[in-house]
Amino acid sequence: MSIKKLTVTAFFAALCAVSGFIKIPSGFGGSLALDTVPALVSAAFLPPVFSGLASLLGHTASALYAGFPLGPFHLLIALEMFVIVMFFARLHRKGYHLLKWIFFVAANGILAPLPFYFLISPAFFFGALPFLVMAAALNAIIAAFVLPALRNVLPDRLGFTR
Repeated sequence: MSIKKLTVTAFFAALCAVSGFIKIPSGFGGSLALDTVPALVSAAFLPPVFSGLASLLGHTASALYAGFPLGPFHLLIALEMFVIVMFFARLHRKGYHLLKWIFFVAANGILAPLPFYFLISPAFFFGALPFLVMAAALNAIIAAFVLPALRNVLPDRLGFTR
């Protein structure tokens, strides 16, 4: 593990924390935000595990700002975000550029909230689903526009390669 990877991971985690202040209006106490955009972008610059870590930290910060409306369930959500972004980054590295976006929106918007069907209630799950899919799609769309622009400028300066 190099200092450079840790530093760039900390940079993207900080960007996730800052973008967590940009909330997406919903009925869930303000925990939906654009905190995942920098983590998705980090897939071009970091190994998948480090991108996942940036996402985990970003979600935790965003939930903290909102007052942890789902309480300890935010730990589960943060772990889910870690896994989802890690797999997104793996798909990115393998060149599955359309599949990675479909995977992210489906995993983040539909699969990740599935445990809450059982942990909280079916009504909560179905009530949250449209907002979660919208938030996942919005994070993906913004990252899809930012990623190519940054990737053209930064990879050589960071020294990371595919």
